Amino acid sequence: MIATGLVNPRGIAFAPDGALYVAEAGRGGNGTCIVLSDGQNSCYGQTGAIARIAPDGKRNVTRVIRSLPSLAAPDGFGAIGPQGVSFGPSGTAKIVIGLAANPAEREGLGARSALFGQLIRPRQFGIPAPALLPAAATASSASAVDKLAYADIAGFEADNDPVPGGVDSNPYGVLALGSRDVVADAGANALLQADAGGVVTALAVFEARQVPAPPFLGLPPGATIPMQAVPTSVAQGPDGWLYVGQLTGFPFPVGLANVYRVPPEGGMPEVFASGFTNIIGLAFDAHGRLHVLQIGNGLGAPDGPPLQTPGKLIRVNGDGSQTLIYDGLYFPGGLAIGPDGAAYVTNNGIVPGPVPGAFPDGGQVVRIGLE
Repeated sequence: MIATGLVNPRGIAFAPDGALYVAEAGRGGNGTCIVLSDGQNSCYGQTGAIARIAPDGKRNVTRVIRSLPSLAAPDGFGAIGPQGVSFGPSGTAKIVIGLAANPAEREGLGARSALFGQLIRPRQFGIPAPALLPAAATASSASAVDKLAYADIAGFEADNDPVPGGVDSNPYGVLALGSRDVVADAGANALLQADAGGVVTALAVFEARQVPAPPFLGLPPGATIPMQAVPTSVAQGPDGWLYVGQLTGFPFPVGLANVYRVPPEGGMPEVFASGFTNIIGLAFDAHGRLHVLQIGNGLGAPDGPPLQTPGKLIRVNGDGSQTLIYDGLYFPGGLAIGPDGAAYVTNNGIVPGPVPGAFPDGGQVVRIGLE
């Protein structure tokens, strides 16, 4: 165990100085509520954050950016907020903040609701939150939000809807590449890029696939239904291509999630590896082997979380075979390979901090050896 006490921890990345940074989606708040694309009534708060875990072995956790926007149900579980973090070659950090709704829903939610669905670029880590985002909803705070926002991923979905079927944006995975940043928008079913000026374009789209209908829908035998792709994660392979993992949408069938391979400058996705379930993270190790993080194990029970447990970490070997590395995870939210060659995973990724009895540690970061 590397860290505990985290609040809906999601994406995770190492900085050039060896420190580990975690996107915390927060626990929502008591503000205005909207219905998200999954039907969840979620309320606004400024409880999202970016946490830093020191590389000194003391496992100290410091929230270097606070007061980022967050949406959650009253219990705080499964919040939407900061969801991904990545460092470019120069050490510049990029952060994506989710939405899981029509971008028009951002208006009027709160002082910082314009940051939902955005790729943001903090000037530097360690600046006190008030210097980044003044607390009051004043002209100065609006200016600060404008300076923090870098590329409007959700705005691109609203204007272009690259995969027709309803406007919905939920940026989750981000990959900072220096001259551009690549974002997996799970709501838009698209892989997008933002150039140095923040201009957003589409690199690839992921169409719905027909899959067997679950028996409980009562459809005729052999019936199929469309399943959305829901791309959640992106990593650059040793070949320079972009690798994209898909969560899949309802009915979340076991074994039907793919890892796709996309040309560096965009184009038609091709299946690289298949047979996965509910992918939430991807990372290559120093040997060029792909590691795949699964958040769940198929459709959950009607009265519980949307997905079954456990979450799993799986390696794709050079010959295409797959090796199960670890299967004791509870709704993990992000994956990074550390300088030591181990996997670092955010665990309890839908838990809003310590919960007495059920989740005393709250969200966690766990280290998993790969050799």
